[in-house]
Amino acid sequence: MPTQSADGKKLVIVESPAKSRSIAKYLGDDFIVDASAGHIRDLPQPSDLPADMKKGPFGKFAVNPEAGFEPYYVVSDSKRKKVTELRRALKGASELYLATDADREGEAIAWHLLEVLKPKVPVYRMTFTEITREGISRAMENIHEIDQDLVDAQETRRILDRLYGYEISPVLWRKVGRGLSAGRVQSVATRLVVERERERMAFVPASYWDLAGTFATDGGESFGAKLTAVDGARVAQGSDFDDRGRLKSTRSRSEVSVLGRADAESLAEGLRGAPFAVDSVEDKPYSRRPSPPFTTSTLQQEASRRLRFSSRVTMQVAQRLYENGYITYMRTDSVNLSNEAITAARRQASELYGGESVPERPRYYSKKSDSAQEAHEAVRPAGDHFRTPGQVAGELSREEFRLYELIWKRTIASQMADAKGFTASVRLTGRASDGRRATFGASGTVITFQGFLAAYEEARESASSETADADEGSSPGSKRLPHLEQDQPLTGDDVEAKGHETTPPARYTEASIVAELEKREIGRPSTYAPTISTIMDRGYITKRGAALVPSWTAFSVIRLLEEHFGRYVDYDFTARMEDDLDQIARGEIQREAWLQTFYFGADSGEQGLSDVVENLGEIDARAINSIRIADDVTLRVGRYGPYLERPAAPDAGEDAEPVRANLPEDLAPDELTAQRAEELFEQARHSGKILGTDPETGREIAAKDGRFGPYVTEVIPERTEEELQAYYDAQPTEYYKNGNPKPKKKPPKEKPRTGSLLESMSLETVTLEDALKLLSLPRTVGVDDDGEEITAQNGRFGPYLKKGSDSRSIDSEEQLFTITMEEAEAIYAQPKQRGRRAAAKPLAEFGQDPTTEKPVVVKDGRFGPYVTDGETNATLPRGTTVESLTGDRAFELLAEKRAKGPAPKRSTRSSGGGSGKSTAKRRTKTTAKSGS
Repeated sequence: MPTQSADGKKLVIVESPAKSRSIAKYLGDDFIVDASAGHIRDLPQPSDLPADMKKGPFGKFAVNPEAGFEPYYVVSDSKRKKVTELRRALKGASELYLATDADREGEAIAWHLLEVLKPKVPVYRMTFTEITREGISRAMENIHEIDQDLVDAQETRRILDRLYGYEISPVLWRKVGRGLSAGRVQSVATRLVVERERERMAFVPASYWDLAGTFATDGGESFGAKLTAVDGARVAQGSDFDDRGRLKSTRSRSEVSVLGRADAESLAEGLRGAPFAVDSVEDKPYSRRPSPPFTTSTLQQEASRRLRFSSRVTMQVAQRLYENGYITYMRTDSVNLSNEAITAARRQASELYGGESVPERPRYYSKKSDSAQEAHEAVRPAGDHFRTPGQVAGELSREEFRLYELIWKRTIASQMADAKGFTASVRLTGRASDGRRATFGASGTVITFQGFLAAYEEARESASSETADADEGSSPGSKRLPHLEQDQPLTGDDVEAKGHETTPPARYTEASIVAELEKREIGRPSTYAPTISTIMDRGYITKRGAALVPSWTAFSVIRLLEEHFGRYVDYDFTARMEDDLDQIARGEIQREAWLQTFYFGADSGEQGLSDVVENLGEIDARAINSIRIADDVTLRVGRYGPYLERPAAPDAGEDAEPVRANLPEDLAPDELTAQRAEELFEQARHSGKILGTDPETGREIAAKDGRFGPYVTEVIPERTEEELQAYYDAQPTEYYKNGNPKPKKKPPKEKPRTGSLLESMSLETVTLEDALKLLSLPRTVGVDDDGEEITAQNGRFGPYLKKGSDSRSIDSEEQLFTITMEEAEAIYAQPKQRGRRAAAKPLAEFGQDPTTEKPVVVKDGRFGPYVTDGETNATLPRGTTVESLTGDRAFELLAEKRAKGPAPKRSTRSSGGGSGKSTAKRRTKTTAKSGS
């Protein structure tokens, strides 16, 4: 451990202010702890490069591929003040400790600090996995050099992502739509979701029947059982059918019998009152081991299933718990526990659940994945002595407490004994009146010793109607069987035939896609949360409840990538890239050579990304953005959203336009069947029909079907030549150029009046009278005593009154046309809440928040709709409508807002400081030796 210099205090730099406050408590007065607030510099956008560099080799990526992929780094404007503060603190310091996180990103932050600050005092690299007195003490005893291989791996990943995104994304802009992006992991994650939706769209359900009944012993004990075989042939269940609705191949097709409705109902009828007897009873020992402690991935999965946290919320809350010294470092794929942690867990389990709950020897876990990084511990409570949830309850927010409790339970349980018991299985047979022999089966698990189950049991994916076959029934262990013996007579009651239909593969949830990415070794667990957030923010994925649903844009993007960049969305190729980054981190591969192969290709003839992009050839954008729904129905992804299209009728003439229909925004891809498409075309047939002429304006009034629902609008005729000339003549002379008789600007188009149909109206039944009433809105109800006008208006979220800036909801759409001034004044006479306007009727209600247990509603605010539980408000993300918002998504938005904590106070922007740059070539290793 280095000695204290007499010249000044030691400066420790970490990433976050919260972490700096926690560490300062343990280091004492000899140290000053400051925070870099993340990266202090990064690759700029190419558009932000200095003018003299934009046309040079750095101009495309802010990286020079021709010179060893040299990066050009700049200190961002937002970090200049911070850099100035760190330099000032360093001037009076005797030593510098770079104490950023112990991973690639943390190593890179430390290296960038070293390059920018250029310290002239001894520099030491310090890492820790928990912010406790013991953890800091161990870190001080194990200082080391900056690991240049880790820095190289992080820089390679950063450059790789820049090359990938900046080469492929522009192709998406040209062929699919602006604002889209491709990414090494995000595109592969999107492909997984799209492929699952394709499977659901191609799925053909299969119908099958079985029987269920209640059986009782002479002593009156009863239990439920299901039909398993008829005349020795096993009865087919949902798992016996493939996704095309066909019976899966077996060695002998006669081994499985598919019951139809008639057979099942006749068998049930023939078994009513029939005697039954026990064929066999089998008891097997049951033993279950605890799950290993949490990794980043399993923590995200379990928090999603059990706490309904999104991956983003889980990581935000875990970050705060780590920074404040409650848990160990939360970015890890290791399941190891230190000896101190194992001792703490075993001791606490013994104290809380008894000595018999702890096995004789400690449990040690290992990760099956070859790419697992074992440098860190698993995620566990911090310290050599764990604090129970009860001991920290008063110090944590509700989200923090729930996640800490989950981590604590899992850690304690991982060192506890196996759960013990036995599984009982019974087979019973009865003969129907028509002679058929029906065999029923039931099973149940009895736990005789709870072991780790006393502390924790891992959650499973919920078996909703979407995610579970109807034939699964109760899970094993959910029922207790009475004591039964072979040949024991039983009475069968309530034997009923039940019909089932197989269900398509379940959509991914955040938990299951994280598990799938980890299983395929794609990306790193620490990147899963931002990856899921990115594909949702891009509009590729939306959430329906917990399920991830792809947009039609995602279908177009993935099709383009599969057909023209197949290698770069290949699952195995993406996993190998992650392996290669690991090898760079271990010093086994050189970054420059690897990037050279990736971008320019290999000597073996393997194409690099640059060659692929340069030789794309023609891409048929229309084909890429088209998806066949039926023989003559195609879905097109257009500039303004998806729509259906079919050829015009044969008798419509050669120049007839194709027939088109809009898609409802909340229609999931697998719900767009040929039948649903016909319904939409029928609705569109009434769209655009002329209802008549407005007697006041002489303009035609039409009823149309739009992306946001049916509406009526006036038809604005094209300007005549005389009207155009009158417009031109009215323009000032500066609008003319080079003697052109027409101005540069075209006449602005007149905006037509529009009005959404009321809920009681439809395109088929709306009349001209209805339309004129809708177009008359907003309707002036009257003027109050203060001279303020009160109007009745129909908004996106329902009918309301408006007086100045004060809006009040009204009960029904019909009131828009009937409400009187007296009734309006009575509404405005109602008292306001908290000195503000009276509370408007919520736009939507979602029940109790699972975290705060307070009612969650959507309200209309000054800046648009927002979701609130009365304490926390979260604005709806762009592109999310109230109609498409689900309860789960509303709870998630509130959890994300709470996880962010209070907004930081705005500070005055520094006017000083400039950009700094350095290259990857001119690196110097930091040593733990004193001197400049």
